[in-house]
Amino acid sequence: MTIRVETVVNFTESEEKVIIALENVFGRLPIIVEPSHKGNTLAAEVKGRENLVRFRNLLRNERIRDAARRIFFKGIEGNTVDFCLNKQVAFVGHLSFCEETSESPLDPIKVTIACENPRELVDWLAPRTA
Repeated sequence: MTIRVETVVNFTESEEKVIIALENVFGRLPIIVEPSHKGNTLAAEVKGRENLVRFRNLLRNERIRDAARRIFFKGIEGNTVDFCLNKQVAFVGHLSFCEETSESPLDPIKVTIACENPRELVDWLAPRTA
């Protein structure tokens, strides 16, 4: 399993705060900074389901597993699950999904998870509550 996280740090944003947002959701990440036309792009790629434990716990603690399941299933394409998270909400340690890039004024956190069985992954991340 490979988890890729990416977001743009706009010129008006603090790179340090954006890193905090990423780490609030996914824990310590090997972040690579690349220049982009809007500022910088932060990207990280990690392997293994253990890197999703913090994210999974947030889904449970915030009681949004059913909503997350719907978003995850919509984002399945082949062997990947794609979704976006609101960067500002992640900075304060919470989760808010964005269905479209335009829903997050400062660009979202884009997450792509590649694995052998995306449906099994969704069941592990966000088991049904009802």
